[in-house]
Amino acid sequence: MLFVTIGFFAGIIGGMGMGGGTILIPALILFASIDPKIAQSINLLSSIPMTIIALFIHIKNKKVVLSLVLPIASFGILGAICGSFLATYLSSQILKKAFGVFLLIIGLIEVKKGICCPKKNTCPK
Repeated sequence: MLFVTIGFFAGIIGGMGMGGGTILIPALILFASIDPKIAQSINLLSSIPMTIIALFIHIKNKKVVLSLVLPIASFGILGAICGSFLATYLSSQILKKAFGVFLLIIGLIEVKKGICCPKKNTCPK
């Protein structure tokens, strides 16, 4: 039941375009005691079907700027290759701490945006 719940919430977050890994990886590490490298692998593999479904829905709703996809995807593939090789050389403890710091920074940025700019139209560009 734990994995069903984790997968469900990761799917919701992933479907909204925020990256299901932000839920899936910490949940697998904290609640299921899975090694961070294994959790990252599970996240990558499970994201494929979730991403395909979400992509079709977003394209259908005309929420995708296709001219941006090619450069972002191309450099994303390059980054994924580099990150995968880098992860093989880093310990699980370092990856766990780095991901925690990353989530903390993203969380603080989102809180700041919510406090400083509660309405999109008032945010400086």
